[in-house]
Amino acid sequence: MMTMTKSIPSFVLSTSPTYHNHKINENYVKTPNYFILFRQSSRTCTLSSNLLPCTKICSTSLFAETSTLVDMDENARICKFCEVGDLKNAMELLSRSEKSELEIETYCSILQLCAELKSLQDGKWVHSIISSNGIEVEGVLGAKLVFMYVSCGDLREGRRIFDQILNDKVFLWNMMMSEYAKIGNYRESLYLYKKMQKLGIQGNSYTFSCILKCLAALGKVEDCKRMHGYIYKLGFGSYNTVINSLLAAYFKCGEVESAYQLFDELSNRDVISWNSMISGSVQNNFSENALEYCIQMLILGVDVDLATLVNSLVACANIGNLSLGRALHGYGLKARFNRETMFSNTLLDMYSKCGNLNGSSQVFEKMDHTTVVSWTSMIAAYVREGLYDEAISLFYEMERKGVKPDIYTLTSIVHACACDNSLDKGRDVHNYIKKNNIGPSLPVSNALTDMYAKCGNMEEAHSIFSQIPVKDTVSWNTMIGGYSRNCLPNEALKLFAEMQKEKKPDSITMACVLPACGSLAALERGREIHGYGLRNGYSSDLHVANALVDMYVKCGLLVLAMLLFYMIPNKDLISWTVMIAGYGMHGFGNEAIAAFNEMRRVGIEPDEISFISILYACSHSGLLNEGKKFFDSMTRECNIEPKLEHYACMVDLLSRVGKLSEAYRFIERMPIKPDATIWGALLCGCRIHHDVKLAEKVAEHVFELEPENTGYYVLLANIYAEAEKWEEVKKLRERIGKQGLKKNPGYSWIEIKGKATIFVAGGTSHPQAKRIDSLLKKLRVKMKDEGYSPKLRYALINADDVEKEVALCGHSEKLAMAFGILNLPAGRTIRVTKNLRVCGDCHEMAKFISKTTKREIILRDSNRFHHFKDGLCSCRGFW
Repeated sequence: MMTMTKSIPSFVLSTSPTYHNHKINENYVKTPNYFILFRQSSRTCTLSSNLLPCTKICSTSLFAETSTLVDMDENARICKFCEVGDLKNAMELLSRSEKSELEIETYCSILQLCAELKSLQDGKWVHSIISSNGIEVEGVLGAKLVFMYVSCGDLREGRRIFDQILNDKVFLWNMMMSEYAKIGNYRESLYLYKKMQKLGIQGNSYTFSCILKCLAALGKVEDCKRMHGYIYKLGFGSYNTVINSLLAAYFKCGEVESAYQLFDELSNRDVISWNSMISGSVQNNFSENALEYCIQMLILGVDVDLATLVNSLVACANIGNLSLGRALHGYGLKARFNRETMFSNTLLDMYSKCGNLNGSSQVFEKMDHTTVVSWTSMIAAYVREGLYDEAISLFYEMERKGVKPDIYTLTSIVHACACDNSLDKGRDVHNYIKKNNIGPSLPVSNALTDMYAKCGNMEEAHSIFSQIPVKDTVSWNTMIGGYSRNCLPNEALKLFAEMQKEKKPDSITMACVLPACGSLAALERGREIHGYGLRNGYSSDLHVANALVDMYVKCGLLVLAMLLFYMIPNKDLISWTVMIAGYGMHGFGNEAIAAFNEMRRVGIEPDEISFISILYACSHSGLLNEGKKFFDSMTRECNIEPKLEHYACMVDLLSRVGKLSEAYRFIERMPIKPDATIWGALLCGCRIHHDVKLAEKVAEHVFELEPENTGYYVLLANIYAEAEKWEEVKKLRERIGKQGLKKNPGYSWIEIKGKATIFVAGGTSHPQAKRIDSLLKKLRVKMKDEGYSPKLRYALINADDVEKEVALCGHSEKLAMAFGILNLPAGRTIRVTKNLRVCGDCHEMAKFISKTTKREIILRDSNRFHHFKDGLCSCRGFW
């Protein structure tokens, strides 16, 4: 026995440091403490042979007992389950264990597993056991609980515990700040950082990286600069992670020069530093600089990664650098980045934006794995090239292959339908969205609204708009612009007023609503909106400036339009075209020509619309030779093939100056089939020059092309009436009646103190009707006394002179002018708008009123503006 006793020290007699205070369960076999063995000493094998039998017996007995004891150790068993990721058994064992048996490390182990498995329910159960066992939550246990809650997504409960425990663990502070940053609560992250500073806890590189991200997201440039100095003061200037975060922060805040300077001072640049410079430059619209950094990387032999190539390809796409894009494509192929879907998708987009659709197609066809981004990029490529049918076909092919579209796909395809003016296909896509229960998305709803608006269906557009729960500025702008484009200016102005109650209009809103003011000649409303734009700094926006010029032109304030036009520092093609059209509309043909020539002199080449504007100006000023020169220069100098609108302008020009036969021959020689507008222009010329015979011949062409357009029937009826061919007028009116056509009623309106008053021909319902009638009769008498005779042929009725004169006095533009004289202060300009062409008698009377009352009268009809002053009109008879 003595020998046996002496042999005992040859074993390692130890207990686990973690469990040395563990109380053995009552059911376990009790043995002396020194027999709790966890590992056998290597010295055992050196015992003498005569002791081996006894040693073997003792050893076997000891290990049997030890094994039983280990199995019975609850802490070890729970921790073992946690090590192998068996949360279920760990939880079951934890729930059966007694309070006294469990140690802090056991709780920490199981909380760690809950966090890793994102099992919040189990984590809460562990927390409840901790609380019911009366264990104080502090130190490592408190930190582990915070970690579990935050990892499982319960930031609120994690924060509650975080605030209760006293800790100086920087990793825990970093975790909390990072989590708040992830959900966009950057201010709370900054609050925690300040609290951390007050407690004297020193941040590390991760702390500063997180805080810089928060400052950048909040746009706190000055704070970023202060943090810059603080980082260097604490010695973190050599930490690339921190400096790269600082670079990203500067770019995010738009402090490009500060980022460039910081990079220049950086001696130890890694690939992330270079990538930050490339991506930051791209984000701030300095794509040329981004490509320079990319080239420097390649020259210096810096390892280029996927992010480098992707951002550099985006830069190539932004500036249209196809040659460098191709070079990067080749580099990526050699580096085997073509296996990366992101690389291929970016290549697709680059080739598309550089105008190389074939390149995009080749990349797409060679992709091993296409994603929804790949398909969307190809659809966008087709849309960009104007191949809308191909884009729509690709969308349906994508659907057949089981690729589910995202909001970008849907907005792209809806945009394709809008650009193609394809209402039926747009409806099909809309039905697809509803059929597949694709939830309402703001971008998709906005795109659908825009599609219906551009296709002229404002009812559907409004239906979708009204269903958007939270409208953004784009939603409002789309509807306002849609109403303006679809000749619903009142609705546009009404919606603009509603928008102001819910959302602040931006510069695009201004550009959308101003055309509505111009359409209505609502000068006072336009001035109000102009003032709003000035107060909010929108007037410097080129789109707004162009819209303002257009609005003042159409409201008759040509002088103010010119002033605003010349104040635009960098005029674009639209600026010049609006001004040229404005001059033409007001009868200033020579000024329009001068502006057109100046536009070309400064290096801006005209487009199709510019030529329509200048030809229109020549037509309304009777500048035949000049108009012919411009028409010839379209193809000869600018390689622009004339379209129907250009031919219509030329026919109108020839017709107005009395070259009716030449106009007819011009139409016959046209390389494209003339439409009703072109024949209608000649018909108008026949009316001006009273050529009934040619009018009848031309009218047959018009009626064949547009048999339901009442306006042309009325125009021919007017030609017959002016020639006093009353039998023909009767026949034509009977024809109109048989076909069930209705004549558009003539009406005029005048704006006084921001309120528009509308007058209908022959209307007597206005409260001031008697005063208006009395004034017009007095003016008519005065006209006769001064030698003016009424143009009775414009009465367009077969009656005696008295009846004709009464009918003429009831024309809507006369009523509006009389109302203006009665209600506007002396000397104030009278501005009247009419929906139809002004008649000859009203034109003569307006000249007389301007001379007699010493007022300027600006009358806008369906063709042009008439400025009446001192008995003269700016149109000089060309209307």
